[in-house]
Amino acid sequence: MNRYWGYLSVITATIFFGIWNTFSKILLQYLDPIALSAIVYTIAGVFLFLVRLSPFNNRIMSILDGDADAETVISRKDYGILIITAVSGSVIAPIIYLNGLNLITAVNASLLMNVETLFIIILGILFLKERFHKRDIFGFLFIIVGTVFLATNGNIGNFLVGNNIGNLLVIIAALFYGIDTILSKFLSNKRDLIMVSAIKCSIGGSILLLLSLIFGMKFSVPLNHIPYLLFIGLVSIGFSFVLVYFAIRRIGSTRTGSIFSLSSLFGAIFAFIILSEPFTISQLLFGLLMLVGVFILYKNGE
Repeated sequence: MNRYWGYLSVITATIFFGIWNTFSKILLQYLDPIALSAIVYTIAGVFLFLVRLSPFNNRIMSILDGDADAETVISRKDYGILIITAVSGSVIAPIIYLNGLNLITAVNASLLMNVETLFIIILGILFLKERFHKRDIFGFLFIIVGTVFLATNGNIGNFLVGNNIGNLLVIIAALFYGIDTILSKFLSNKRDLIMVSAIKCSIGGSILLLLSLIFGMKFSVPLNHIPYLLFIGLVSIGFSFVLVYFAIRRIGSTRTGSIFSLSSLFGAIFAFIILSEPFTISQLLFGLLMLVGVFILYKNGE
């Protein structure tokens, strides 16, 4: 049952994070990528600190902890890792990703983010020595095959990014997001996941806000677009961070990262529905192949 909640948490986070791509594409018409990142990560940090200080905190933490042997102390080493993950996943990655998103469609950006799966698997094997069952290979294989075909529309030649800086930026961002996910393994056993997430978002938001002010960037958006900012900050980033940490605790960083690649599929679907960007039958089929891969990983992990 504990693993079930881990899978459910990461899949929920993928849906929320998938919406982030579409709303960000809309907001990039008015905001620089750095300014947009600064606003949403600051919103996420403030929101999580408010939750942490609210009467609901103990109730939420009791649900997250369950019977887990969570650590109550955050050491100096943990803060060091927290800073690295914040800089990697909350500063460098979103800046690079949103600049790439600004150059290509939200569907293409979402699907290319599947490359993060490859980075996470490689990093997990090399540095975390995470163990796999032989049966897991089929789950990972289905996810990877779906990744490649979704990102290339069935033409491997489309994976070459030399002539498309937008694609290259998204893939580089995926690497930094992968580093963030892998290092988050060392923070996922902390009892106070809300505080960990709040600190991470606040560090990222503060750095991005400082950069925005230094470069004199504008923060104005139409009033009817404020809900997009709030949704990204409160849900797509704030709430999702907590869910991802919880999932890593339950099922490991490699499985969590691999399944989180489904956010790319959800991102493409939302871009199709909201932005009317093209989404083909072949993309849907290979997206379903990825879902089969997730199901295999879930069954093998029981």
